[in-house]
Amino acid sequence: MHLHSVHSDGVHTPTALVAMAVQKGLRAIAIADHDSVDGIDEALAAADGFDLEVISAVELSVEYQRFQDIHLLGFCIDHRDPAFREKLAEFRKRRDDRGRAIVTRINNRLARQGRRSIDYEEIARSAAGALGRPHIAMALIARGYAHDMQDAFVQYLIPCNVPKRYFPMAEALAEIHRIGGIAVLAHPPTITPDRMRLGGLVRELASMGLDGLEVFSNSCFEDTIIFLESLADELGLIMTGGSDFHGFEDDVEMGSGRGGLAVAYRLVTGLKTRLSDRKKESG
Repeated sequence: MHLHSVHSDGVHTPTALVAMAVQKGLRAIAIADHDSVDGIDEALAAADGFDLEVISAVELSVEYQRFQDIHLLGFCIDHRDPAFREKLAEFRKRRDDRGRAIVTRINNRLARQGRRSIDYEEIARSAAGALGRPHIAMALIARGYAHDMQDAFVQYLIPCNVPKRYFPMAEALAEIHRIGGIAVLAHPPTITPDRMRLGGLVRELASMGLDGLEVFSNSCFEDTIIFLESLADELGLIMTGGSDFHGFEDDVEMGSGRGGLAVAYRLVTGLKTRLSDRKKESG
């Protein structure tokens, strides 16, 4: 369900993503860019007239206690909310500063290797102004400095990384709820492989207002899915799924992925039911 466009670290425009989803016969997609909602209106317009539902979403970069870069999905949000967009604009400025710093570090490394530098502005233009590390990686590949994405990250992006800023978890949960959304923890196994620690974290987040878990993802195989389903049932959390499609993965497609991943529409129905229940409670 959740995927990324050029407005964060994906390689396709929202219009192209809609066209791909229509061609695949998908019933729903969620444009969930990292710390950005700029692609949603384009996707909604592109889907007009097609039997495809575009869910307004965002994937916030969050920290909680010792855990950094937790990804928190907000589904069915009011993506036009001015205060929320202002918060994201702050993040975009910080992301731009971070991108420039990473490119500077990479260029220093390239200079030591006797190689020509890459140009930040040129990369930013190709990324529709929403530059992420994969866009820098693609520039390195295009120059012949790396064979593929993994090689680019190992040689340059990881050693030249600059830490990013995160939303505090409590603030992220409150903000998603304020703009009418459902808060779901994305690809939980990437947070920690230790199931005892992960279970403890999810229980804490559920007590803070977390609504759901992304049970079906490229990070989840059968035994992990069983564990997450049990955790969701125990805590009354909804279950969602997503291919986390960016457009550059060899073994991931929109709506499907590793380990035989296939995202069923019933997960969208569960999302809508939780949203409806919340509106009744608040109404």
